[in-house]
Amino acid sequence: MATTAGSAYGLHRVLEPDGVLPQQAERLDATPSPWPDEVIVDVERLNLDAASYRQLRAEYPSADELRAAVLGIVTRRGKMHNPVTGSGGMLLGRVRDVGPESGLGLRPGDRIATLVSLTCTPLRITDGLAGWDGASEQLPCTGTAVLFGRSIAAKLPDDLPEALALSVLDVCGAPALTDRVVRNGDTDGVVRHGDGGPSVCVLGGGGKSGSLSLAAARQAGAGRLVALVPSEDEARLVRSAALADEVVIADARDPVAVAAAVGERVAVTVVCVDVPGCEHGAIMATADGGTVVFFSMATSFTAAALGAEGMAADVRMLIGNGYLPGHAEFALSLLRTQPGVRAVFEAREGQTRAP
Repeated sequence: MATTAGSAYGLHRVLEPDGVLPQQAERLDATPSPWPDEVIVDVERLNLDAASYRQLRAEYPSADELRAAVLGIVTRRGKMHNPVTGSGGMLLGRVRDVGPESGLGLRPGDRIATLVSLTCTPLRITDGLAGWDGASEQLPCTGTAVLFGRSIAAKLPDDLPEALALSVLDVCGAPALTDRVVRNGDTDGVVRHGDGGPSVCVLGGGGKSGSLSLAAARQAGAGRLVALVPSEDEARLVRSAALADEVVIADARDPVAVAAAVGERVAVTVVCVDVPGCEHGAIMATADGGTVVFFSMATSFTAAALGAEGMAADVRMLIGNGYLPGHAEFALSLLRTQPGVRAVFEAREGQTRAP
């Protein structure tokens, strides 16, 4: 039975403080009874974002500590909202109930992945994360979640393993915006690579969002395509996947090393690194009139803005918000049509699971 009318943005689920949206809230009401335009989901798996998982894993090295930390956050806040990184992730589950005014096009029984952050998704975990060993950012679990009238979800594809589909959908905003920037030529006359499209560098090109962004840039007509990675192991992975023209190795937190490794500055730099401190290197790698796209949840607006000012860098800086129309299907299509992308995803899953 649906409750009385609420807000399409979920304001009625905010417990504290008053007057903020769910993402800003300290606590949400995760009661699994739908308001008229809500959807209740039986949760089967959470996917923590890379920055959050990295931070939690470093602070809580044992599986028991890690489980307790995640459960503590969800219990206190009614959502998975890491207080250190400010980020969350997304989830996979099956639709339990749909309010009569829901416009999401979902029906009970649909298996879905949510395309909105766990930082604004009311969530309960009921099994104590007993099936999670802490070795992966994907957490099998039992619980419930709530989608609002303005939430976004995608039905899971039938042709892909669910863990693989979830990994792709978790970062599907990155390749979609990369495609838009490269395809639209959103640069102010910066040097292109020969007669081709704009030159592009992806920091963190060996990761999930990085590999998809490389494939999107290539498909959109990029000329010179550079992948910057932190180690020779990742360099071999990207080279074997044939995702870039050049693969260079540097610590993305070292701006001088990044600039030296990239060489001739590029028209578009896409930041897909899940550690803080990568803003200045991205700016230094980008030519005047170019564009920097920040996808990492570890990005500091202050460091980016003041760093660009301090370097007198005439670059446009975009914050990827994780949503563009059609972004989910676009990312899945890259996985299906670009063998190198799938190879990177599968290799990284294997590395995560290795003892």
